[in-house]
Amino acid sequence: MSIPPQPPSSPGPYGRPGPYGQPGQPVPPPYGGAPQGWYPPQPQKTNTLAIVGFVMALVCGIPLVPIILGIIALSQIKSRGEKGKGLAIAAIVIHSLVIVFYGTFLILGLTGSLDDDAPTKRDTTGQVTGPTATAPAATRPASSGLTEIRKGDCFNTKDDLAQYGDEGGTQAARSVTIVPCAQPHKGEAYAVFKLDAGTYPGNEKVTKSAEEKCSGNALTSYVGDNPKVSEKLEVYYYYPQAASWLLGDREVTCFVGDPNGPSTGSIRAAGS
Repeated sequence: MSIPPQPPSSPGPYGRPGPYGQPGQPVPPPYGGAPQGWYPPQPQKTNTLAIVGFVMALVCGIPLVPIILGIIALSQIKSRGEKGKGLAIAAIVIHSLVIVFYGTFLILGLTGSLDDDAPTKRDTTGQVTGPTATAPAATRPASSGLTEIRKGDCFNTKDDLAQYGDEGGTQAARSVTIVPCAQPHKGEAYAVFKLDAGTYPGNEKVTKSAEEKCSGNALTSYVGDNPKVSEKLEVYYYYPQAASWLLGDREVTCFVGDPNGPSTGSIRAAGS
């Protein structure tokens, strides 16, 4: 049995199929082409300086270096499109806080604000009598910061005055413990005065003012004709430093001390 031939397909309204091929065939260029591949986006690189700066900030590395690295890292991250912005900012913030902490600690130490002993106890005339604590004065003397020293106060300092041998006066340790003059002490203040307010005039001008005001009449009017002063005692003074000046310190404290060791009793002349 034969199969009759199929009638030819009727052409569409536009005639026979055009050059675009049969359905299902790929479209030739320029409308087609080889299948394009898909590639995942490349991961962003974390900035190296941001990492280093962050680690150094955590371990308290060389001062200011973490801040500098963090600033450079932020610039590189912006221009290169890298990751690590959070690390760079953290390095700057952490190390800045560390600098502020140690700076505050240093200033408080210079001004004696870290002393944790009992405050000075005085009588109605202002003379030091002992501590406010219950411990006997002989076992726990009254202690205070440097700015609490008054004219006529006796005190001890942690340093050895023998290392300050300048006849014109010199800067001694700023950490002091005020005690009654009847107890052994290293220094006795004979004059306390304040410098003019304003910006810090510099170490040279401050020491010059201290030398001028701590010599001459200030000393002789306090001790009178006591030969002990010229024979055994040396002149010293405390003066404001740049760090303490920022906290309002303007006082210069003139005192005498024996470089050979503590003294007992006051050298103050009667009525001075």
